[in-house]
Amino acid sequence: MGSTSDLPIMEKACKVLNDFKIPFEVNALSAHRTPAEVEEFAHGAAARGIEVIIAGAGMAAHLAGVIAAMTPLPVIGVPIKSSFEGMDALLAMVQMPPGIPVATVAVNGAMNAGILAAQILATGDQTLKEEIVRFKEGLKKKIVDANKELSEIKYEYKTN
Repeated sequence: MGSTSDLPIMEKACKVLNDFKIPFEVNALSAHRTPAEVEEFAHGAAARGIEVIIAGAGMAAHLAGVIAAMTPLPVIGVPIKSSFEGMDALLAMVQMPPGIPVATVAVNGAMNAGILAAQILATGDQTLKEEIVRFKEGLKKKIVDANKELSEIKYEYKTN
């Protein structure tokens, strides 16, 4: 993440990865304030066994793109809402030049970034793939159960 102020958002990705039992690192790295450390991280990530990188940042939000420029690993960007409702960060991540892709989730969408990272990793891990299928079935069950509860609410003009 660009700074520790991003942790309240980024910890949602941490929780997803932890729930799926995927080992992960958490770092505060700034493309603007610690560029040498970002470069060291990006160049060394694959050698340390990292397979997917999630990079969250707000405002100018260059962290994901800078990392993507320096690694062959897939990078998922999480635009953090800090100014302009997060649109500045979102545009900084999605408007990458050809050859430097950053898969970008919604503003403050760290949970989806964690899920996407897990899905990428699951392409080579059948056990993880099965866990993700169970997770998604659980999401479906929540909506089915919610609809059952809604069907029990009575109003004079409610038709379902």
